[in-house]
Amino acid sequence: MKKQLLIVSPASAKENNGNWQTASRWAHFLRARYRVAIAPGWQPSDSTPDLLIALHARRSAGALAAFTQACPQRPSVLVLTGTDLYRDIATCAEAQDSLRHASALVLLQSAGLALLPPALHAKTRVIYQSAPALAPHRHAPGRRHADICMIGHLRAEKDPLTFMRASALVTSPTARLLHIGGALDAALGEAARATAAANPRYQWLGNLAHGAARQRLKRCHAMVIASHMEGGANVIIEAVTSAVPVLASDISGNRGMLGEDYAGYFAPGDVPALARLIDRCIDDQAFHALLRRQCDARAALFAPGHERASVLDLVDNLV
Repeated sequence: MKKQLLIVSPASAKENNGNWQTASRWAHFLRARYRVAIAPGWQPSDSTPDLLIALHARRSAGALAAFTQACPQRPSVLVLTGTDLYRDIATCAEAQDSLRHASALVLLQSAGLALLPPALHAKTRVIYQSAPALAPHRHAPGRRHADICMIGHLRAEKDPLTFMRASALVTSPTARLLHIGGALDAALGEAARATAAANPRYQWLGNLAHGAARQRLKRCHAMVIASHMEGGANVIIEAVTSAVPVLASDISGNRGMLGEDYAGYFAPGDVPALARLIDRCIDDQAFHALLRRQCDARAALFAPGHERASVLDLVDNLV
């Protein structure tokens, strides 16, 4: 009989965020060899899995602690998110406990290792997330718009205001800034509506289904990720594997995905710098081609076969 795994995810399919995409994709990989369920938590009265995989050190802390206490001989995995690495493990006792409870830790990009105490490095591995490659979109000559998109729910960590404010400073005549994501923060939703009303260059498309968002991304000239913290952004992977270059805030999590020498960084929260980068990406063909080459060089890291083999190897060795 196949062994049973439980993935504890604080996010659900309804929320359609990066944590859910990770949980769903890992479940798909693991079902080839195991019985896999996804749940928002675990308690001793539930059926006991042979291995528990927890996403998010703080939000899954209760489930991980309960499992460790009730089943001390059974292994567990903690997948660290951006808010874990760049906020919670420094300040939150529950998140710190999760690091100790887990049998193995998973980082979604290599720069995160510097945030962990050296004593934890031996039980930590980096597993890059993945997305199926899409054929590059062929842009028609003389197109009316060069679309620059930002994808992510409107919340403070993603810094959507920098993207909104940059739309007023961009000068390239074909530039159109498309914002995809639901308003998790009502004030940011109001800001998006006000920006769209004041500036026809900016369009807030709201929440789209994952497949629809990726098809829209594929047709864009570039994608912006303006976040203050990221653990290993799915949207970077989906852009790179769609041959869409990325304009990224210069933070550790993005450098761990795109590389130290990537040419498309801007200082976090620097609205004029982002606007200049958008203009240059549209108006300077050589610069756009450079970003494409640099992203293409990273694409092999984000291949589904590579992630699948890494996840199965991790779990097989633990159970």
